[in-house]
Amino acid sequence: MDGNGRWAKARHLPRVAGHRRGAEALRETLKAAARMGIGALTLYAFSSENWRRPADEVTDLMGLLRHYLRRELAEIHSNGIRLKLIGDWRRLEPDLVASLDEAIALTAGNRRMDFVLALNYGAQDELVRATRALASEVAAGTLDPQAIDAAAIEARLDTADLPPLDLLIRTSGEQRLSNFLLWQAAYAELVFTDILWPDFGAEPLARAIESFSARERRYGGV
Repeated sequence: MDGNGRWAKARHLPRVAGHRRGAEALRETLKAAARMGIGALTLYAFSSENWRRPADEVTDLMGLLRHYLRRELAEIHSNGIRLKLIGDWRRLEPDLVASLDEAIALTAGNRRMDFVLALNYGAQDELVRATRALASEVAAGTLDPQAIDAAAIEARLDTADLPPLDLLIRTSGEQRLSNFLLWQAAYAELVFTDILWPDFGAEPLARAIESFSARERRYGGV
């Protein structure tokens, strides 16, 4: 969800205004995805590199997340949407972790769609954590190194219980993955759009899915 800061700057507003408008775009996009029958929607909310931003901006982002949970959780639950998290999110502030735990527990039985938030997430960190888990099992004698294959790695990723990634959308004109779902994106279709995230919503999502639907996916075959 890229472009919040540029959206605010173009309107001579503080960066936090862009993040707030971005939260509205998230709300609209989530509703649209549920209407379209998408099985899982993963949104990159806060990266492991975002801690490098000014402290006041990080504080604003965490406050916005708290506000979003308070305001939107009941509607998310009533719409049959299940909240999941990826990333090292338990390193966030204790009260926020507790709120996220409550949200996960509340929505655990929902099946309409998985809404996945990537919090304190970085794909390289995810792969490091998965590798450490494998190494620990090998050292403990519970895993044969010769048994390590792609499936073994995938089973230890944060996304182990999610469906394969089909479509990855990058907003704001940037044409890079920025440490997001690197393993999972191996055969995903990519859509890059110049739309800044605060202006994203149902129509841009529908156009991206239309583009995806028109593509032939061969997975390395002929």
